Amino acid sequence: MRETAVRPTGIERTFRDDQIIVSKTDTKGLLTYVNQLFVDISGYSEEYLLGKPHNVIRHPDMPRAVFKLLWDQISSGQELFAYVMNMSADGAHYWVLAHVTPTFDAHGTILGYHSNRRTASRSALDQVRPLYRALLDEENRHPRTPEAIAASTALLQRTLDEAGMTYDQFVWSLDKEEVSV
Repeated sequence: MRETAVRPTGIERTFRDDQIIVSKTDTKGLLTYVNQLFVDISGYSEEYLLGKPHNVIRHPDMPRAVFKLLWDQISSGQELFAYVMNMSADGAHYWVLAHVTPTFDAHGTILGYHSNRRTASRSALDQVRPLYRALLDEENRHPRTPEAIAASTALLQRTLDEAGMTYDQFVWSLDKEEVSV
């Protein structure tokens, strides 16, 4: 039986500030662990999720350039903080501030990845949404996926260069604004 494609509903789901969504994957991005909050907010059963690609929750309005940046960082052994919009099984979406880290064995070989996700602040999202919309618009101007990702990655880098910061610095600059309000 063929699975039905999930379509975004525009309904936003949230979770409490004191809750953390946790997942682990292997090096290919296949889920090896999900906590109960991941199960609850995603709307999928644990049995369904385990062994599936983490991108089963990818929202179509997330720019692929952000995921390229994420994979480039973590596969090189570095951590990354990123704002991500995910999609639940029923088409609802939820925003997170993700902290993704590689997991190493005793010899320094990457075994997989671990992600903790917290709620994303509204003030940060007010700045993230326009950037992500511009990246997605850039991707949509290109007919082929590799060209689309390259174009939006270049736009992301130009935007960060103009601001004089890395993506991590951009993320933390938004967090600082939230704290100072």
